[in-house]
Amino acid sequence: MKIDSSPLRDTHQLPTSHPVMQVKTVIVIIFLITLVISSFISLNIDWHNLFSEEAANNIKEFISGFVPPDLSAPLLKKVFFAALETLAMSALGTAIAAIIAIILALPASGRFGRIAKYSNYLLFNLCRAIPELVWASIMLIAAGLGPFAGTIALAAHTTGVLGRLFAESLENLPDACESTLRINGSSTIAAFLYAALPQGLPQMMSYTLYRWENNIRAAAILGVVGAGGLGQMLKYHLSLFQMPTAATVIIAMLLLVALVDALSFTVRRRLMH
Repeated sequence: MKIDSSPLRDTHQLPTSHPVMQVKTVIVIIFLITLVISSFISLNIDWHNLFSEEAANNIKEFISGFVPPDLSAPLLKKVFFAALETLAMSALGTAIAAIIAIILALPASGRFGRIAKYSNYLLFNLCRAIPELVWASIMLIAAGLGPFAGTIALAAHTTGVLGRLFAESLENLPDACESTLRINGSSTIAAFLYAALPQGLPQMMSYTLYRWENNIRAAAILGVVGAGGLGQMLKYHLSLFQMPTAATVIIAMLLLVALVDALSFTVRRRLMH
């Protein structure tokens, strides 16, 4: 009896690429290229003036007005307290949004039926669709100038973002642990608290910290419309053409954002690993 010593061949062939998918991909690429080209044409950018020697000199003159920054003690004290105000706005706004988002994410994850799910998704989309600056303008009319309006504006927008992310996290969790607890007599609330929530909490905390990073930048900009913090200082000094003072405020913004980014990145790595 002759034994075939040739290597074993898998009888299952690899799936070949579908020609329809290739055509769809080509159509999408052509559409994106056409969109980019039409966008440049519609903007009517004057490339000659943008890269001209006169434009370069104007930019150089403008930037030179920021040097050297004002490092006087009274200004540094004001900048320090304004930075704390910006930090407090972002942290409190993110915390309020996270609490509201986790409450609304439960029905949005489909645990209370389709009507509750799609109603909350609609609410999240509405909150996310309105930018922070628009929320701040609305809150300034209702609550007046100051950090309170900026905090509520950040919370309103961030609720929409975190609510959508939290709902998707809860919806995509494996239900084996939660189902096991229910089979063994646990209530729905107990099964959620002891099975589903511990599984999804690290991911939701990571999302919350990431949004805190974004809210630091947003809080610094919200001051431009009168919501307090470093942004309000920046707008005030730029409107008076006090460039060295404005440079100090900009440096404080950069340092604050870098500090929060590093802190958030470290905490997120510990949570996920």
